[in-house]
Amino acid sequence: MHIEPGIVDGAKMALGSATAVTVLGYTAKLAWDAIKRDGIVPLGVRSLIAAIMVFCFFEVFPHAPVGVSEVHLILGSTLFLMFGAAPAAIGLALGLLTQGLFFAPADLPQYGMNVTTLLVPLLAVSALARRIIPANTAYKDVKYAQCLALSTAYQGGVVAWVAFWAIYGQGAGAANLAEVGTFGVAYMAVIILEPLIDLAVLAAAKALHRLDGSMMFHSRLFKAAA
Repeated sequence: MHIEPGIVDGAKMALGSATAVTVLGYTAKLAWDAIKRDGIVPLGVRSLIAAIMVFCFFEVFPHAPVGVSEVHLILGSTLFLMFGAAPAAIGLALGLLTQGLFFAPADLPQYGMNVTTLLVPLLAVSALARRIIPANTAYKDVKYAQCLALSTAYQGGVVAWVAFWAIYGQGAGAANLAEVGTFGVAYMAVIILEPLIDLAVLAAAKALHRLDGSMMFHSRLFKAAA
């Protein structure tokens, strides 16, 4: 999902900075709400674990350049179900930043666009979860169809943002649209695979029920909403 150097350049890059400020500002609001609800230490622990996982997703898990970007197994809906919206968002932002600082400095100028691409779909997943998962259902008990809906919302949002940045930067010529289409088709494999990973993680959560109440995971993973 990385926007490669040169796809958006010059004055056009200012839009990425503006969208990043907006989405990171909203993330700060979510973080403040999480602190008031759970405390700063649980937020910090969950965010750190999420950031380490995201860094592994980007640097350790297989990934390949396809079309206008790279295909990664980001697992945004998995992070949301395990840690909640604020820690997942912070983890995505920090994991991406860590990768850029230490392994891919050429990606840093595109950080605003890339963090927007990751976080806006996550916020959409949070809103969708409130609509499709009943309040009396713990996340460990969600069904495949619900996982598929969350994963499709997240990965579809990533593809949509990558397409937007590519067309914004390079125009709507046939060659560029073909590259965008190639990337979108490749990401279908991720959309199919992620719900299965979600269910595996949630099955593990059921087996690890003794972690209920741990600051490592969002309380909704084990319990219905209060």
